[in-house]
Parts: sequence; C-alpha cells; structure tokens
Amino acid sequence: MNYDVLIIGCGVTGAACAYQLARYDLRVGVLEASNDVANGTTKANSAIVHAGYDPLPGTKMARLNVLGTALMGPLCARLDVPYRNNGSLVLSLTEEDDGTLKALYERGLANGVPGLRLLSREETLALEPNLSPELRGALLAPSAGIVNPWELCYAMAETAVRNGAELMRSAPVTAVERLEGGWRLRTPKGDFSTRYVLNCAGTLSDRIAALAGDHSFRIKPAKGEYFLLDKAEGKRVEHVIFQCPSRLGKGVLVTPTVHGNLLVGPNAVPSDPEDTANSAAGMAFVRASALRSVPGINFRENIRNFAGVRANSDREDFIIEESAVAPGFFHLAGIRSPGLSAAPAIGLEAVELLRQAGLALKEKADFIDSRRRVRFHELSEQEKNRLIAEDPRWGRVICRCETVTEGEIAAALHSPIPPVSVNGVKRRVGAGMGRCQGGFCGPRVQEIIARELGLDPTQVLMDWEGTWVLCGETRKGDARQ
Repeated sequence: MNYDVLIIGCGVTGAACAYQLARYDLRVGVLEASNDVANGTTKANSAIVHAGYDPLPGTKMARLNVLGTALMGPLCARLDVPYRNNGSLVLSLTEEDDGTLKALYERGLANGVPGLRLLSREETLALEPNLSPELRGALLAPSAGIVNPWELCYAMAETAVRNGAELMRSAPVTAVERLEGGWRLRTPKGDFSTRYVLNCAGTLSDRIAALAGDHSFRIKPAKGEYFLLDKAEGKRVEHVIFQCPSRLGKGVLVTPTVHGNLLVGPNAVPSDPEDTANSAAGMAFVRASALRSVPGINFRENIRNFAGVRANSDREDFIIEESAVAPGFFHLAGIRSPGLSAAPAIGLEAVELLRQAGLALKEKADFIDSRRRVRFHELSEQEKNRLIAEDPRWGRVICRCETVTEGEIAAALHSPIPPVSVNGVKRRVGAGMGRCQGGFCGPRVQEIIARELGLDPTQVLMDWEGTWVLCGETRKGDARQ
C-alpha cells in the first residue's frame, strides 16, 4: 500500500486527524477536493468554541465538545492561532426560556462543563449592558470562546505537512475500490492505495460512504447566513450572546470575532451542499432575530454577508465509526455544530479508532508541534525595524484596513501549504478582510501572487478553480478594457 492512512477532506476535522496522525511513524495522505484547505464549512461558520451544555449527555457530541474545548486553548497557543476565551451567555427573554436555561444548566453539569452559572437580569446586565430590555436572566458558560477557524485548520494541516503528511489539493475522490488489505481511491490527480481511510468529507461524506458501498447515513445540509460588521461594532458585546436553542439549532447569535469585528447569524435553511448564496429573506430573519438580543446593533456598519453549509445528518449524534460493511473505512461525518469546538478531540478519537483496528502507532521522536506566523502590526517598533532591514517588503503595507505587509503575503505564498488565490491569501494573512473588503489591496495582492508563484496574471484565481480575476490581456487605449 502507498499509504497507511488516507484522509478524504481537509476541513477542520480532516486537518485535526492529519495533525494527530503525523505524530506517528506512518505514511499519511490527505485528499482535498478543493484547490485549498478550509474551503468549505470551515471558512464559513460562527467561529465559536462552545462550552458543551447543549449536546445530550452520553453522546459523542457531548463528550468530544467538552474535551475539544478544553484542548483548544493550549492547541491554539502551540500553533499560534488567534483564540479568545471570552465566555458565552444564553439569554432568557420569556418565561418559557427560564425553563430552557435551567435544563441547559443541568445538562451542562451532566456533561462536565466547568463554571456554569445561572445569572439574574441584574448580574447579566452588569456583564453586558447592551442587551435587550426583555432580558430576564442568562446562563453563563465561562469556558466558551472564539477562534479563527480557517487559521486553526491551516495551522494543523501545515504542521502535519511539516511532519511528513502529504496533501493533494484539487483531488476529489471519484471512485473507491476494495483491495486485499486496504482501499484504492481514484481522483483526477491519480489513484492512491491505502490500508485505512478516514472519510472527513463534510457535506459530501454520505456520497463518499456510498462509493464504498455504505448507505447507512444521509447528510441533510443546512445553510446558515451571516452579517459581518465593521470593527466599529466590535465592542457592542464582549461575550458570545446566544438565544435559547430550538429544534432548528442554537439560534441567531451575536459575537465579537478574534479580529475585532462583530458577527451576527446564522439562520438554518435546508439547502444543497454547494449553495452558499445569501437571500433577502434569510438576512432579514437574521437581522430581526439578532435585534431581539442586542437591540442597538448598527447594521449600517455591515461590510460582508456570507453563508456556510452545515453537515447535518439523519442521526442525532456525530457519526464517528468504522463502516459496518467496509472494514478499514472510517466515517467522521455529520460533524455539525459543535464540530469546530470538538475538532481537537475528534482527531484524537480517530487515532484511537485506528489503533483499535490494528494500526501500529510508533511516535516520532522529532515531531514538530509548534508554529509561528509573523503579524507585522502586532510587533514592537524594534522588531518591525529588524524585519524591514532584512527585507524591505516587510515595510510595504499592502492592505491598509488590516495593516498587512508585502512581507507577510510573500511568506504565506512560500509556506508549507501556499495559497493559490486572492481569497487564499486573504484567509491566511487578512489582506482584504477589512472595511473595504479588498477594494484597495486586491489588485496588488494579485500582482504579488503572480510574481511569487511565477504565474501569468491571467492565471491568478479569486478563489476556487475557474474564478479568474482577469480574463484576457488589456492594452492601453483599448476601449474594451
């Protein structure tokens, strides 16, 4: 077999599995359908590290949520990922909500969530004075937090690659064949054989399972739509603000982001796995719902709308198991919220399943378990001057909104998993993430990508394959420019 383990999908779940498996003396490969990692649900979600009071006690979801949240802070510190342990509040706005809060509190205690407290109206307003006048009280979960989800995915995937894992992008699995002692996976990049498979394909994981002859579950995708507000609104609240959950999910939330913005959303609408379009009706619902919690939100400061698709399934719990009909083929599917929070623990769970299946695990003595990314605007003047003296590109600000320099962009383009698009650069270093959303820096980013990667400018993509920024040569004086 070419590989010991092949992972299908490099969202945060697949990246967490690769990160953990790269610790061992194994040949690990990752097959990602997109041209970049973190290009599905991982880049379009609420970015919340949930405390763990919502899942039913005794479920994988409850156990892995609480463990994953406990692991998240140390993991982000090691891999230099923006993370903030700011806690969450679930609001009671009606008498019925009072009962829901008590049920969530009891459930959280059963799940082992630390520090839970039921707060009065006065105690809640002391923490968050901008909440609704209808407020009756809240459930405080101090272990909750916020994180940069796509950078968490990049960091784990990069660390895996630095430790010997192999990443194949633009490699969707189109066929699966059973071999003696393993599997062959067919992709446009070639065929790959392996002893074990981890199916981490997110919203398409049921289709991958079906290729292996397993029809035991079905993914029922649900779209969530969001507002991203400018940093002028970033201090509207300090905690993650939830409404009481319903059968549709955890409801519309209001939260600061690790970048200093305010995020509002999502709704929950059944959708196609590739449907990430925003709708007027959906955005109106999100806006009206959020204003029930935090009535002062100034939506005139909105700088971006986006939508993400969640991998809900026809089961009530995470699907983390070896296939009953395809030995050696493991599903990590239906990883809906709190999947991001649980990701560090899911990676450990996958390793343990493989161990139980017979995979020999010998730890590497030289495993690299750290990562650092230079964020120029966070450096001291002395550190900035030192970098500029070594390479003047560190002193050329390309993105004015986020103060991102050419040096940061060039470093990303020569990282273990270099971006291949303007939006890939945006997600790695923040160029284009600010108020103008790339209106100023986009053309310069495109020029830098072409130069650093040796591409013709017409080959530079905006995001996924086929999204070219330029479609032909422009000439001075040409009226068709």
